Amino acid sequence: MGICGTYSHDSANGHLLRMALDACETLGAETVVWDLEEKPLPLVGAPGSWDDENVKEFQEMATNVDAYILSSPEYHGTMSGVIKNQLDWVYAKHVGDKVWAVMSTLGGQANSNTLNHMRISARWLHGHVIPEQIAVGKVKEAFNDDGAFVDNDLQERMDKLAESLVNTTKKLLG
Repeated sequence: MGICGTYSHDSANGHLLRMALDACETLGAETVVWDLEEKPLPLVGAPGSWDDENVKEFQEMATNVDAYILSSPEYHGTMSGVIKNQLDWVYAKHVGDKVWAVMSTLGGQANSNTLNHMRISARWLHGHVIPEQIAVGKVKEAFNDDGAFVDNDLQERMDKLAESLVNTTKKLLG
């Protein structure tokens, strides 16, 4: 299940998530993505939010998958509020003991702040985060006109992330 840290999947972050899901599909995985533009989630705790149909559907989708890919832009040194709100709607009973991968996009130099914060959230949800991760710095320069990475090393890292996520999930499922 892809969980995007931006509302629009047309963003660089959404594109990065689609690339990771495509790499997983190439390895035989079935993928799904929650579309916030089509089915927005209210802020956790907002009036009426606990009975929201989109929340129930989101939680059901999260329960029915075996692994997650989180992809968030870095805003002010951490993950976006968009992805944090999505994570706040799931609990260990939905996502615990499942495999997670984390990725981020940044306007400047790549760093690990957002990745580390997403790892902490996944661990609190009793998730198993794979060691492979991707931080795409200078995101406006990271992709060529065809949408591929300019840096071949990033593509290799993407392939390794997808392989680790799929293989680790298979092992965990037994």
